[in-house]
Amino acid sequence: MGMGKTGFCYPGAERLIYASSFLLLILLTFSTVVHTEGSQPHTPQCRIQKCTTDFVSLTSHLNAAADGFDTEFCKALRAYSACTQRTAKSCRGNLVFHSAVLGISDLMSQHNCSKDGPTSPTHPETPVEPCNYHSRHQQHQQASWLGGGRGGAGGGGTVRPPNYLFCGLFGDPHLRTFKDHFQTCKVKGAWPLIDNNYLSVQVTNEPVVTGSSATATNKVTIIFKPYQECTDQKVYQAVTDDLPAAFVDGTISGGDGETKSLWVIEKSSGHHVEIHAAYIGVTVIVRQVGRYLTLAARVPEEMAMAYDDETQDLQLCVNGCPSSERIDRDGHLPLPLQQQAGMRHPHHHNHNHNHHHNHPQHQQQYQQQHQQLPRPHAQRVIYSLEAAMAKCREQLEMKDIYFHSCVFDLLTTGDANFTTAAYDALRDMKALHPKKERWHIYPHSGAPRGPETLLRPLFLLLCTLLTVLLW
Repeated sequence: MGMGKTGFCYPGAERLIYASSFLLLILLTFSTVVHTEGSQPHTPQCRIQKCTTDFVSLTSHLNAAADGFDTEFCKALRAYSACTQRTAKSCRGNLVFHSAVLGISDLMSQHNCSKDGPTSPTHPETPVEPCNYHSRHQQHQQASWLGGGRGGAGGGGTVRPPNYLFCGLFGDPHLRTFKDHFQTCKVKGAWPLIDNNYLSVQVTNEPVVTGSSATATNKVTIIFKPYQECTDQKVYQAVTDDLPAAFVDGTISGGDGETKSLWVIEKSSGHHVEIHAAYIGVTVIVRQVGRYLTLAARVPEEMAMAYDDETQDLQLCVNGCPSSERIDRDGHLPLPLQQQAGMRHPHHHNHNHNHHHNHPQHQQQYQQQHQQLPRPHAQRVIYSLEAAMAKCREQLEMKDIYFHSCVFDLLTTGDANFTTAAYDALRDMKALHPKKERWHIYPHSGAPRGPETLLRPLFLLLCTLLTVLLW
């Protein structure tokens, strides 16, 4: 009554569908377990799991009460059978494979399906969008699987998403490379961050404080190179106090009017712009914080690595800064000179601290360095280490490398805008970096340690035991 068992057009069909579904569930579950445990040496090459998954996909939407159910179900069974025949050689002796073959035969008999006849397409043809990187990637992976290539075999015939890389630059400047190496560099003048066959990104840096080697970015130039029919060359350029919402030619997009392959989005006028290049799968974020610019980019690995080793080898995102341009020492940021000399913020006095800064020599050094700090666009002060850390904690909760970079920038420049720059850089990284487990990087002397560090005491203990035993 009301909720009766309906939808089956002949006696026994309900039991048949349930039995079929139960059989396929067992096959899928068992095949997954076998694939995971790797108990059979030939399982990695056997694609019976993919055949079964395709069959479920082809039949899950069918309604047994609808006209033409048997016809469509038989088409799917024949496609399932054809798939098992293609993978039969590599599945020889595989229990899951032979169970599937017997199950297919039983279902075909129950549904009176002929062995010969039309089959359902196991890979329905989807139109490939030539100016969409994800569409091309998916088509390439499917073609690799159908052709027996390694592109799809490793994942059981499933389409794997592209592998993305992240690069970011902010602050004095701090660089996060495609390999998640974190560096602080001088790099005064123009330097290439990215320079491959599809994209070029160049930054120009200027000194932020007289007498310091630290610089910050005041110009960003991005060149999107021509690609087939998707876009002509487009150049985006931003400088301090001019963060445009368009390319240099005045347009805001590339490609034809119907399918935009490249476009600029203004998120906050004069402060935040995003550029999306769908034809190469690239996203770039440019911000202005205070007087200086920050940049974050996500690039597919195959695009990032498409460059000439001889003519395009200088890429900071790929290889990091040259050793001669490094300010950090293997990831450790040294405190600026004024902190080593014991200089204090004029508004933060700690009476429990050693008062060496009252010495006339230190007062003179304080006044000289305080006068050297540029003041045209933001009020700059001398921060103590404690005051800088307190300021950075206002926006950065975790004491990772972004927090330490913030502290370094405040001690170096006295410009509180660098606190926001570090926070925005962290936000952009989280938005674009594909691997959450790599988001936070810690200084060597700081918080969570890597496995190699944790294993070092065990290694030393083993060495000691060996020494005792051999003695």
